[in-house]
Parts: sequence; structure tokens; C-alpha cells
Amino acid sequence: MSLGPTIETARLVLRPHRISDYEDCCALTSDPEAVRMIYQNPMSREDTWHRLLRFAGHWSLLGYGMLIVEEKQGGRVIGEVGLADFHRGLGDDFDPFPEMAWMMSTEVHGRGYATEAAQAVLRWMEVAFSPDRTVCIIDPANGPSLRVAEKLGYHPIGNAEYKGKPVVKLRRFASPHG
Repeated sequence: MSLGPTIETARLVLRPHRISDYEDCCALTSDPEAVRMIYQNPMSREDTWHRLLRFAGHWSLLGYGMLIVEEKQGGRVIGEVGLADFHRGLGDDFDPFPEMAWMMSTEVHGRGYATEAAQAVLRWMEVAFSPDRTVCIIDPANGPSLRVAEKLGYHPIGNAEYKGKPVVKLRRFASPHG
């Protein structure tokens, strides 16, 4: 059962999560470097299971959500990217808008996969839903993700605290050409 799109880029296939992705998701969420700036510590298998179900629920209830990122050559799962509504409670300049998120396996950091995947998802979202803007939050110490956000056209709109740690809130207005 697939509720979301399959999106292909030059090097990647982006698709909805499947139950069979559970072990790959566990590998990703137990990668200390991949999760350090997001969750601080690797996630338990139980929390990863709940996360997988939450991602499937986004597609079912909202029509958009997070996607698995696979390398086209070989089909290896290397990350997740997408837009979600996490109800973070970060204010009217943030919460009403779809939130872009990405996480890539440490072994592929620095290859441009996060930017490539996120650009494809943003193009899909603009055609499918035409949001006037999207948002994201990033740990201010996460230089690589801040560079990805800049390449995607996100600009800082303020700072906040989320779950006891500082974050930069960023906003991106939709492309005028969709």
C-alpha cells in the first residue's frame, strides 16, 4: 500500500515508507552522527517503529509527509526527506506551514543527496499543494544542514528553543513558477 508519490532524481528514488523499511529505519536512527543534531542520541527500536507509523499517518491524513531516500544504483536506503506537520508549538510564523525535514546516513554525508532529494520534494509539494511557504528548524551548530537549507532557499526568521535546545527557524517562499 502506497499513499504517497515516488519521485526520481538523477541519483535517487524517493518513496513512501513501507513496513519492510523498519530495519533500514532502525539503522538510520541508531547512526549516532546522523541523529546527533536532531535527537541528540540514537533512538530505540520502539521509538523508531512509532516514528515509521507517524510518517505513514501523515500521508494518510494530510496527503504529504516524509519519504525514504534510496540510491538509484543498488536501491540502498540512505535517508529520509519530506514535509510534515509536527505541531511543534513554535509560533504563528512557523506552525501553520509544512515543515521540511531531512536526515541522511553518515556514510553519504557531503555528496549533495540531501539537497537533491529536498529540491525534488519541494517541487512536488509546490505542484501538489501550492503552499505559499514552507519552514524548517535546524540546530545552530549544524553547519551542513544550514548550508543545505540555504541552497534550498530557506532564510532565518528567528531563534527558538525546542525540547530544551536552541534552534534556528527558517522560511522559504514558494517558487513563483511552481
